[in-house]
Amino acid sequence: MNSENISTNRNTGLKSFFRDVKEAVSGTDQDFTEGKLSRAILLLSIPAVLEMVMESVFVIVDIYFVSKLGANAVATVGITESMVTIIYAIAIGLGTATTSMVSRRIGEKKPEEASKTALQAILTGVLISILIGLPGALLSRNLLDLMGASKDIVERMSGYTSVMLGCNIVIMMLFIINAIFRSAGDAAVAMKVLWIGNIINIALDPCLIFGLGPFPQMGVTGAAVATSIGRGTAVLFQYYLLFIAKKRIHLSVKHLSVDLKIMIRLLKLSIGSIGQNLIGTTSWIALVRILSIFGSEVVAGYTIALRIIGFTLLPSWGISNAASTLVGQNLGAKKPERAERSVWVTGWINMILLGVISLVLILFPEIFIKIFIDNENVIKAGVLGLRIVSIGFVAYGLGMVLVNSFNGAGDTSTPLKINIFAFWLVEIPLAWLLAIKAGLNEEGVFIAIVAAESLMTFIAWLVFRKGKWKLKEV
Repeated sequence: MNSENISTNRNTGLKSFFRDVKEAVSGTDQDFTEGKLSRAILLLSIPAVLEMVMESVFVIVDIYFVSKLGANAVATVGITESMVTIIYAIAIGLGTATTSMVSRRIGEKKPEEASKTALQAILTGVLISILIGLPGALLSRNLLDLMGASKDIVERMSGYTSVMLGCNIVIMMLFIINAIFRSAGDAAVAMKVLWIGNIINIALDPCLIFGLGPFPQMGVTGAAVATSIGRGTAVLFQYYLLFIAKKRIHLSVKHLSVDLKIMIRLLKLSIGSIGQNLIGTTSWIALVRILSIFGSEVVAGYTIALRIIGFTLLPSWGISNAASTLVGQNLGAKKPERAERSVWVTGWINMILLGVISLVLILFPEIFIKIFIDNENVIKAGVLGLRIVSIGFVAYGLGMVLVNSFNGAGDTSTPLKINIFAFWLVEIPLAWLLAIKAGLNEEGVFIAIVAAESLMTFIAWLVFRKGKWKLKEV
């Protein structure tokens, strides 16, 4: 092949790639049970990655404005977020269950059944959010006091907690309905919804916190109001897309009925995913408790390193979400081999991506830690944590794809069992042994994290190869 042909093929390939990127962002009618897997992964991954990036920007901007109000305001957000973590766990759990069931119905070419399942997922989320929201809004002061908040926070800043807990329905709906869109193959819609909500929140944050222009000065409570308005607007847009727009999932009046059988199945599936999230949260708390023995500067360094790691992993979570949708739809289409192949292709892509990111963080960790702080001891601890934990990125890249694939197949109990073993029975005891008994201090904790994540991936790989997940009915 001469150089002219090579150049022509390269240009054609680039044009095709950019066309696919444009289609991924604008929306696609692609049937993900047919065609090239690489293209399917690209079409699903790009909007999911952009969705995650916007969410991370929202978190950074939110805490930036609140930090201008002082330490108590930041503490209020931190304490409230620790309570909202439970809401996130439930919302993610219901979203995971929704993904496995809706994607399966889409793969089976049963759009009416998919729509019916989607409506039941929404109703389940509404009921749970009401059960959480009412007592949360009314007892916000008591909850802050129970969490050890100062008297000033309890007396002056409980409004933030009240609004966040009372309006938890917008969090629940965003996760569940976006899971509906993604599992149906409308990943671009889910991306646009989150962008709308977060842009509104970012615009309203300074206005309501500081009382700019005609807006009232609400302090830290303004941040909660801005968040709820932004997310609430996004939810209204979601409902418009579900009931009015002609997307893959279309709801109408005929779907507005309660089906306890489907709701119970959703709840059963969600328990495993909720457990996965809570196990991760509790293991993080346990590690912080061990690190606190070595001083607050070590804890601060670890916290900053963890934020950086969380940010760099967001694209990989988007890619692994694509694997979940592909598994569910292809199992529904009675194509288990294609479902399995989609996992391996996605896994390789994720490992390569995280391999490149890990090299950057291993070689230049100090650059990223210094963005957040200039304390020498904190930087030292953060650099050590970032460098060691990044060593496990390649394994974790495959692990998150495998875990999401189990969830997409409707097998949420297998990742739950793996997480219990890897994080509770290995990571926490190993961190204590290496840090305290072996005298490795904080380095021992960081090594335990890599060991646990790698073990989780290895076990998931062994179980995945057995193929029992292909036989799961949802």
